[in-house]
Amino acid sequence: MRSGIDILVGTPGRIKDHLQSGKLDLTKVKHVVLDEVDQMLDMGFAEQVEDILRVAYKKDSEDNPQTLLFSATCPHWVYDVAKKYMKSKYEQVDLIGKRTQKAATTVEHLAIECHWSQRAAVIGDVIQVYSGSHGRTIVFCETKKEANELALNASIKQDCQSLHGDIPQKQREITLKGFRNGTFKVLVATNVAARGLDIPEVDLVVQSSPPK
Repeated sequence: MRSGIDILVGTPGRIKDHLQSGKLDLTKVKHVVLDEVDQMLDMGFAEQVEDILRVAYKKDSEDNPQTLLFSATCPHWVYDVAKKYMKSKYEQVDLIGKRTQKAATTVEHLAIECHWSQRAAVIGDVIQVYSGSHGRTIVFCETKKEANELALNASIKQDCQSLHGDIPQKQREITLKGFRNGTFKVLVATNVAARGLDIPEVDLVVQSSPPK
């Protein structure tokens, strides 16, 4: 970075660290890209992103960087926040169209009502019936604690590992490699695994509670 670079890719926290320590100068930046913009402007990142962009953007200036926002989902509030960094005549490119609520026709959807105390046992049965001992299953949980407890629960008979934000990046990569290779068959994860992962041939996806 000292000798000059064309493109910098980073997480908000790390970029902010470099800004504060004087190792990074964004005053001449020409393009700003926010990937997964709904996450960047929501999940605790918003303040860091604001601090970073404040350096590069001047109010009502025509010379502000070109701003590109990408996301699979864009709730209305995202547009309201994003307008602060975009020209009034910004363009919206929708690659999904009107079919946003359409689920894949090849996937069967089931909703199972049960008491929370029976959830692990029911999930264990569902995995056994719909994925068996050879299929791959991802189970999504709301919290890290729930993911850890479910991964260790005796109701799940297949080899199982958990994946969440408290697990170091290196271990996450090892876990995902094992899941892809078939070393273990059930991955219990928080929404850290919901975006940007390409895992082939998953037979069953379970939401342990309705997603918020």
